[in-house]
Amino acid sequence: MRVRVEGDSMRPGLAPGDWLLVRRNAPVRPGDLVVARLPGDPERLIVKRAQWHGADGWWLESDNQRASGRRDSWDFGPVRDIVGRVVLRYWPPVRRRRRAGQGASWRRRAR
Repeated sequence: MRVRVEGDSMRPGLAPGDWLLVRRNAPVRPGDLVVARLPGDPERLIVKRAQWHGADGWWLESDNQRASGRRDSWDFGPVRDIVGRVVLRYWPPVRRRRRAGQGASWRRRAR
């Protein structure tokens, strides 16, 4: 499964526009990045860090607690509906090209 990151709640680890490869139904351990269904809006997927597993489900937190619009288990409690575990993050081709271009111009200026 492929998921695109939106919003700033997972900065600095993930940036808006990053793409994630997600393994469905993979075992989850504390510290893993996971994709879950947003409680109250099951059509919407969220990417959060799994903190701990309790009797009521996983406690999920944002990496950036100060991000505007941030929503995690501090707002909606433990989550049972974990879709999968993030196994790979990659940048879209446009972002990758831009980064390569920025690095090349830095090297030219440094000479």
